[in-house]
Amino acid sequence: MGEIMNKLYAGAALMTAFVLPAYSADKVDLARAEEIVSGRCFLCHGLEGEAASAVFPRLAGQHWEYTAKQLAEFKSGKRKSETMLPQVEELTPAEMKALGHYFENKQVPGREIKDAELVAVGKFVFHRGNQFTGLPSCASCHGVKGHGTPQLPRLAGQHPRYTEDQIKQFNKRERTNDNAVMHTVASKLSELETHAVAAYIATLD
Repeated sequence: MGEIMNKLYAGAALMTAFVLPAYSADKVDLARAEEIVSGRCFLCHGLEGEAASAVFPRLAGQHWEYTAKQLAEFKSGKRKSETMLPQVEELTPAEMKALGHYFENKQVPGREIKDAELVAVGKFVFHRGNQFTGLPSCASCHGVKGHGTPQLPRLAGQHPRYTEDQIKQFNKRERTNDNAVMHTVASKLSELETHAVAAYIATLD
């Protein structure tokens, strides 16, 4: 467990090295961000970042730095996506930052609990991991409320389907960025644990 956590922390530290070009707060053009969202982003992510479908991530409340980083990595090809590449290829760093701030200011509440027993399993794994398989807790990186950090994503309120899809992509190394941190975790999650954790995360505000 200690070795795994050391690798996770090292990976997280590497991600903090990502820095977008510096722009002062007064240069964040939220009007431009709203224009971009209403012109293209809303089709998948919704005008409020609530997501139009369970296969797309909720962006509401996500740290602006993390959102901007993902947009930059879609554009550079570090994170592969045939869907996202055409959407980001003309975005400037300033626009990516503005979009991050736009969605960070939105709020989407967690979902109601539909399967209390499944959510209970997910809560246990999220907060305590699994000592028998060496699985670290999700909370050790993403926080006890799933709010993450500017370098590690907010998970609270995310669609269960999207969370599960990302875990599976990390496990298969199909997601081509942030693998240093998440592949180790994803490879230790059982199918039940994956489903349960995703269900629990969706209930968090």
